[in-house]
Amino acid sequence: MLTLLLILLPIAAGIITLLSGERLAKQVALIGGLASLGLAIFVWQQFDPMAGTQFGFKYAWLAASGISFAAGIDGISLLLVLLTTFLTPLIILSAFKNTYKSTATFYSLILFMESALIGVFTATDAFLFYLFFEAALIPVYFLSAVWGGENRLKVTFKFFIYTIFGSLFMLVALVYLYYQTPGTHSSEITEFYRLQLTPGVQGFIFWAFFIAFAIKMPLFPFHTWQPDTYTESPTPATMLLSGIMLKMGVYGLIRFLLPIVPSGMENWGLMAMILSVIGIIYGSIIAIQQSDMKRLIAYSSFAHVGLMAAGVFSSSLNGLQGALIQMLAHGINVIGLFFIVDIIYSRTKTRYLDQLGGISQTSPHLSVYFMILLLGSVALPLTNGFVGEFLLLSSVFQYDAILGAIAGLTIILGSVYMLRLFQKSMFGPKSKWVEGFQDLTASERAVLLPLIIMVFWIGIYPSTFLKLTEPAVSQLLQLVNN
Repeated sequence: MLTLLLILLPIAAGIITLLSGERLAKQVALIGGLASLGLAIFVWQQFDPMAGTQFGFKYAWLAASGISFAAGIDGISLLLVLLTTFLTPLIILSAFKNTYKSTATFYSLILFMESALIGVFTATDAFLFYLFFEAALIPVYFLSAVWGGENRLKVTFKFFIYTIFGSLFMLVALVYLYYQTPGTHSSEITEFYRLQLTPGVQGFIFWAFFIAFAIKMPLFPFHTWQPDTYTESPTPATMLLSGIMLKMGVYGLIRFLLPIVPSGMENWGLMAMILSVIGIIYGSIIAIQQSDMKRLIAYSSFAHVGLMAAGVFSSSLNGLQGALIQMLAHGINVIGLFFIVDIIYSRTKTRYLDQLGGISQTSPHLSVYFMILLLGSVALPLTNGFVGEFLLLSSVFQYDAILGAIAGLTIILGSVYMLRLFQKSMFGPKSKWVEGFQDLTASERAVLLPLIIMVFWIGIYPSTFLKLTEPAVSQLLQLVNN
């Protein structure tokens, strides 16, 4: 029942936020987000990593068809639930400094999005997973379309069409798998794991799932919606997209692609790995060329997710563990970086690097927070990014030495575009745009400080989270090998 409560609590909080009125909406939303975080931490304390899926529930949905409203939590799910519930209240708090029309609707959509994301990460029925996978699209679509920039309608329509198109491939694959289950048929994900599919069928299922998840992450060459959507969306929506929503795609690779179609992975995994590595290099090179800070971080996120996918396609313990810990680290770092860009934009009304400079002269605290998050993003040892990147690169290198060497260029390229971002905005002579620039406020520090704590916690004590996921990952790989 705890899993059901995790899904329903943000919905209840969103409804209360919607009814609370414009004046109290953001405070009510923050309380709702913190309540979900508290419940997730309680679940974490009660969770036994060695016991498999726990806290599950199963209710008849379409009983005659064997489709259930069923969910539960294993180590993989719990890590992403913790990420979602940790980041959501910070995203809500980060929006306090801005004024949004229809405030109650704005904050309630964030909470509805949180519920859908938790549903994706905990669903044990394939069609329930699909339902939440699509439901997560709706709140972020309206957040971007209503509160976004000048080109928001064109950009969000492209994003919506892309993701719906990809999801149709997944739906076709799920329906096919459903009809292959014996007896009266079942849509339990674990039932799909037991299917003995021919290599040709596995190839079809592989590409159906791959396209759906590659668009959501996104991976090269399915990424064209991402930079514009991240740039045009209001910062809280960008945070939801980059910090949490893209993890649905990586999670889908782990939960569906790897265990259901192992022969498909064997036959087509190399091509998927090559596309992932191309995305790493392509995204990094484009990021180096960007002048818009928000767009630069969008391309850096694209490059990072390529490395996560490459780790999954290596089908190794290090690769999967690296992808999971990197999802956690990336969510923390990218949320912090987008928030700092929003702070700079709110004070200067520009995001262009050639118009900035000298911010560190009057904002030492902002500079320190910015540098720590940046170092985490470039995987400096003892920061959160190092652990996942080391595991991921080692897994790709073991899979193919040449691809591993090419993927390793992300260390150099990432340092180039991130240090350029910092140098152009923080150092040098003051530009006219940064005159009177104020250092961090108390509410801004309240957002950034928990992120900084997590940067060092994951970097220094990664076993806290690796031990949480390792039994579930090992069990999944054992299933694949069998």
